[in-house]
Amino acid sequence: MNTAVKLQEARIKGISINEDTITAYLVDGRVISVPLAWSWRLLEASPAQRANYEIIGDGEGVHWPAIDEDISAEGMLYGMPAPRPKKPSK
Repeated sequence: MNTAVKLQEARIKGISINEDTITAYLVDGRVISVPLAWSWRLLEASPAQRANYEIIGDGEGVHWPAIDEDISAEGMLYGMPAPRPKKPSK
């Protein structure tokens, strides 16, 4: 018997952020939460900046224009924290 499994792509329909976590609500009913510290830009952003976001790419990710941050559903699912830029050497 040949069984084919079709994986559904993760698509974000909404998010919420508190002092500890970023939570994405997916169109298929799944909920993903990751530590806020995974995004150093969001961690350092004001509550107003965190609240100003747009869902991009038909739900593939979220963009915060005030802090130029993007987070993808795939990155949240597979554990890809945003790296902090390295400080230049003197």
